Amino acid sequence: MKLLQRLAVILLSALPVIVGAQSLSKPTMKAIVIHQYGKPDVLKYEDAPLPEPKENQILVRVIAAGVNPVDGAARSEKYAKFFGIRLPFIPGYDIAGVVEKTGGKVTKFKAGDSVYAYIGLGEGGGYAQYAVVTEEEAAPKPKSLTYESAAAVPVVALTAWQALIDTANLSAGQTVLIHGGSGGVGSFAIQIAKARGAKVIATASTANQDFLKQLGAEVAIDYTKQKFEEVAKSVDVVLDSVGKDTLVRSYGIVKKGGFVVTLVARIDDAELTKHGIRGASLSVKPDSNELAEIGKLIDEGKIKVVISQTFPLSEAMKAQEQVATGHTRGKIVLRVAEEPK
Repeated sequence: MKLLQRLAVILLSALPVIVGAQSLSKPTMKAIVIHQYGKPDVLKYEDAPLPEPKENQILVRVIAAGVNPVDGAARSEKYAKFFGIRLPFIPGYDIAGVVEKTGGKVTKFKAGDSVYAYIGLGEGGGYAQYAVVTEEEAAPKPKSLTYESAAAVPVVALTAWQALIDTANLSAGQTVLIHGGSGGVGSFAIQIAKARGAKVIATASTANQDFLKQLGAEVAIDYTKQKFEEVAKSVDVVLDSVGKDTLVRSYGIVKKGGFVVTLVARIDDAELTKHGIRGASLSVKPDSNELAEIGKLIDEGKIKVVISQTFPLSEAMKAQEQVATGHTRGKIVLRVAEEPK
């Protein structure tokens, strides 16, 4: 009996230590987490583990995160497998914020630096108070932009840049037709093409005709009232972000040797051969050097950022629902934290 009493005393005396150890949990942050595939309502605002940067990564305190059509793919089992996503998953590929911590092999950035980044599709993590990115994914935030404006840039601007410059090799004096000119990619594509010295023809709905002109398009086409092929003839480059019939009809308006880049479909090699043109389907990749070049153009006033709406992080579901309409002018951004003073 005395032995049992002694054991009881020992266990009771150790209890505070055991409880204390259990209460020591890993640091957390607020984030939008996907636990199952489905509609926007699977986006849950909750506590998530604070990420720890690897040797080649930086930990960024996120001030704002951009919202893109591709973000919704993380909710689809089909695309999630294609991107290599595993649940639970924090979506979001555009971020702007302040470097909190750096890995041992990081040389470009230090704590306190202002950055913006495009995180790879299989990684994500932008819809959160903190995110990790590699040096190859991040660049210094343009000095002329707020964090909210900077968060609207990476994915769409890099898409437009890689489509027009890297893939189609658009040059001064050429003519480019940009489908969906008022959207996220389109609004940057018009301005990048103009900075390149090209002539721009762009399509959009009736409400966005003046907006296309403000961005720099010489010719604005209202696709609800007119067929673009009646206006755009013998162009050097087509940038397609619509697909389907719009892409099919685009092959015939490109001059021989010209180029068609599509962001949303598989290019038709038979059509390319038939018209004597070239083409490619584009999948955008993170590129810190190109992001830095885009930042310079922004600071020089050659590219402006257009944001249509801003939502708090907790309302990511509403933001994705709005993007899914396909009629957003410019970009939608999530406000994660207050702008640093």
